[in-house]
Amino acid sequence: MTTTNTGPSLVVELVAQLAHQRIGRWQNGYLKDEAKAVAALARLRRGAGKPAGHVPDLWDLIDTQLLHDARREGRPLSEVELARAEDALHVAVTLWALHQQSRGKGTHELHRRERPRGLGAAVHRAMPPNEIDDSLRKRLVRAWNAPDLATLAQRLRDLVTLLRREDVRLDYGLLAGQLYQWQWPGGADRVRTAWGRSFHAWQDHGAYRTEQDLPHGGAAPDAPDTALGSTSTTDKDAS
Repeated sequence: MTTTNTGPSLVVELVAQLAHQRIGRWQNGYLKDEAKAVAALARLRRGAGKPAGHVPDLWDLIDTQLLHDARREGRPLSEVELARAEDALHVAVTLWALHQQSRGKGTHELHRRERPRGLGAAVHRAMPPNEIDDSLRKRLVRAWNAPDLATLAQRLRDLVTLLRREDVRLDYGLLAGQLYQWQWPGGADRVRTAWGRSFHAWQDHGAYRTEQDLPHGGAAPDAPDTALGSTSTTDKDAS
């Protein structure tokens, strides 16, 4: 199988699909207060921000059967592809479990009316109207500058904690696919571009916003004249 310099699109789609499937099942059970799902989320939260191989307790929770099925159906995945897919799923679902903790409504993006999607848009939603929260922006820039998946997982953990505080949803299926893509040569740049575009797209899509969607209520803010990509020396040093 020939792979591109950002990883095969087939696997990106499979990883996103797997994340949606697993998170959807856990979330449904969690919101119904089913003991098995509540216990699973407690275990998953302990893995947030940690590499997959460092948390053996989660190996039986994060099911990658769909990837192995694809391998048997004439679409062979290499060991490298499987390993990177499993790592991406681990990071995404453990971050979701952290995000879901103690929330009374879904934080996994099951409500597809929100546009644009993506980490950048979610971070922008968490900011006050007409303002750029510099603390949030810097955390996004630190994740942007992560040199590897392990570091990225730790920095995303900090961001997700803030998104949870502001009750902002995030599409973890999309994030899982991007985390897979991140691990390939050139993939991190593509993901960074997607995050930057979704950050700025949020400020341009006031028509999609309702009072309920705004983190602090009130009218939709005007687009602030701020560029996410224009990082300062301080931001880079902080990474």
